[in-house]
Amino acid sequence: MRRHPTPHPIQPGQESVWDYPRPPLLQKTAKSIQVYFNGICIVDTQNAYRVLETSHPPSYYLPPADIKMAHFQPVAGRSICEWKGQAQYYTIVVGKKIAERVAWAYPTPTADFAEIKDYIALYPAPMDKCVVDGELVQPQPGEFYGGWITSDVVGPFKGAAGSWGW
Repeated sequence: MRRHPTPHPIQPGQESVWDYPRPPLLQKTAKSIQVYFNGICIVDTQNAYRVLETSHPPSYYLPPADIKMAHFQPVAGRSICEWKGQAQYYTIVVGKKIAERVAWAYPTPTADFAEIKDYIALYPAPMDKCVVDGELVQPQPGEFYGGWITSDVVGPFKGAAGSWGW
């Protein structure tokens, strides 16, 4: 039998990833989001979506209109998410700095995630910095996950050592 960890206590203004649903929930957010790579702001938006899933910090899906898409190169290979559908990947190139397969999108998402068609999510760890409402994001532990940790979200978070079976 797999045991889930004890959720951390929440303070006013915080939410626990253990209160997020499974299957995941898509939620519009008006939070200000910026992403920097190789010293350049490649994303600046207030029109993102969050995907909220049990045990994971939110992943942010960013509208292409607010992304400097010239830095995003589609790459071969796909993956399947049981909730969102088939993902395509992008490599980010700014000047001579390259981060391979660090962003993804759903060109034909499932009906429950239709609003994020072609929106792009990315792993925060390879970026110079990701910022949500002025706060520096901490990447979700583990290389498989793309969650963004801010002070208003508490765990423990899947991806940390010993969490594979959650």
